[in-house]
Amino acid sequence: MSTSANTEAAESSSPGKRCAACKNQRRKCAQDCVLAPYFPATDPQRYACVQRVFGASNVARMLQNLPVHERARAADTMAMEARRRVQDPVYGCAGIVGRLQGEIRAAQCELARTQAQIAVHAAAAAARAHPAPVVDAQAAQHASAAPLQQQDDDDDARELFQGLDALLVDDYRWDALTRLL
Repeated sequence: MSTSANTEAAESSSPGKRCAACKNQRRKCAQDCVLAPYFPATDPQRYACVQRVFGASNVARMLQNLPVHERARAADTMAMEARRRVQDPVYGCAGIVGRLQGEIRAAQCELARTQAQIAVHAAAAAARAHPAPVVDAQAAQHASAAPLQQQDDDDDARELFQGLDALLVDDYRWDALTRLL
């Protein structure tokens, strides 16, 4: 916890000041108030969200049952979860996690597609760089038709990419569908 938060906590537990929890519950803040260091009077909205989601007695009980060095982290975690739960009552933090996992899957699919395209282009470039040697006259005639064959190879690569794209899109849609079910 920062020094300014410690100063605020010390001021909020002084006789004339109350913490956000005690203000919310309209009671006098005791010197040993377990909530005062983590819910200062300067941020009443933080405690209001936590109290709405978890309940006042549950928050106090959870913090009292933890070692002192873990309480600040627990209060911050409860405040974050409560704020997200108020913003999105159905999913809360899980909605954010799910959205980020979907973005990761989409990026992985895009990466796999790009790597496959690079591999196909590298293979096509290698085939063009090292053509088969011409053995006889009949093969020489066939070699003159090589530009047409190269165009056919490019068409084959495009068809391969389209098929690969379709597979990746279908795979991504299947993942999305199974997550929904």
